[in-house]
Amino acid sequence: MNAKDNMDNQTQQSFDAVSRIVAAYAGRSDTSQDDILALTQRLMPVFAGLPVALPATAEIAQPTAVATPAIAIEKAVTDDKVYCLCCGRGFTMLKRHLKAEHGLTEDEYRTMFGLAEDFPLVAPKYSERKAAYAKKVGLGKYSRDAEGEGATAP
Repeated sequence: MNAKDNMDNQTQQSFDAVSRIVAAYAGRSDTSQDDILALTQRLMPVFAGLPVALPATAEIAQPTAVATPAIAIEKAVTDDKVYCLCCGRGFTMLKRHLKAEHGLTEDEYRTMFGLAEDFPLVAPKYSERKAAYAKKVGLGKYSRDAEGEGATAP
């Protein structure tokens, strides 16, 4: 293999590496086209082996709340429903909807809109009803000491 083929192979590997990184980054829901282009422009010189001039603060910026909610955050939680900030639809529980329709986890959703960790994703009345039922049937009320007495030691 001559030097030109080796250089072409190295260049192709650089392009492949950049494309894999950019594709993974572009798969995030909070990424804009400008972010993708900026990342590509920063990575190309790095993988091509060229010197890169880093900005004065070389820290990687954390993603910020870039998404604008479909409805006002103050109106997103009512007694009977929790409204999705991505599409504005109301549900008793958001977890399944977020994953199926928007491909988001609860943490990604909260980060996307800058919500607190304790922001409810389940309607308050539904939570109360489930908790009351659990108490009624006696869930969570058992004695660990009584359970340990009946078991035999190996």
